[in-house]
Amino acid sequence: MLEKFAVISKPVLDVPFIRRTRRNHGLEHATVHLLSRKFRGTPLMGRSSDAGFILFADVPQQEVETAVRDALNRMRRGEHSLAIHPGCGTSRLTTGILTSLAGIAAVSGVSRRDAFNRLPYMMVLMMLAVLVAEPLGLGLQKFFTTEGDPGDMEVLEITSRPSRMPLTFQPITLYTIRTHSS
Repeated sequence: MLEKFAVISKPVLDVPFIRRTRRNHGLEHATVHLLSRKFRGTPLMGRSSDAGFILFADVPQQEVETAVRDALNRMRRGEHSLAIHPGCGTSRLTTGILTSLAGIAAVSGVSRRDAFNRLPYMMVLMMLAVLVAEPLGLGLQKFFTTEGDPGDMEVLEITSRPSRMPLTFQPITLYTIRTHSS
């Protein structure tokens, strides 16, 4: 079903700035996959745009540069699945939306007093929502929010600066990866 909707949405997904953002999002994920294998347990977080992506990572710059270039080369050679990552915000947002809707559905149309009695029903619906959300989130990445084929993308520059992790405020390095593609 998602694939059919993606075919219908192709004119929008192929708008240049959307396509560039999806490609950068895919490269971001591929980079995170490669860095995660080498630096297990190290927090990695990114955010993509049509101009590239930023990466919060407490790893040496040379490692980030190598991972970005290796990820791009591997994607060019056909490893398009590197563009999909289970820790992506798309998957987490999908889980949040579905569990929220399940919770609302469980108590809709009942009084506050009766809502407590529906707690077991709500929990079952929310667990089912989590089970559905995982493959749905991965599918949304595959067909909508990332692009596994980098096309003519080139890495222009990789810069770094000290920063702080969102929420925890722990020191971390913020890498800015600028790309170009048509």
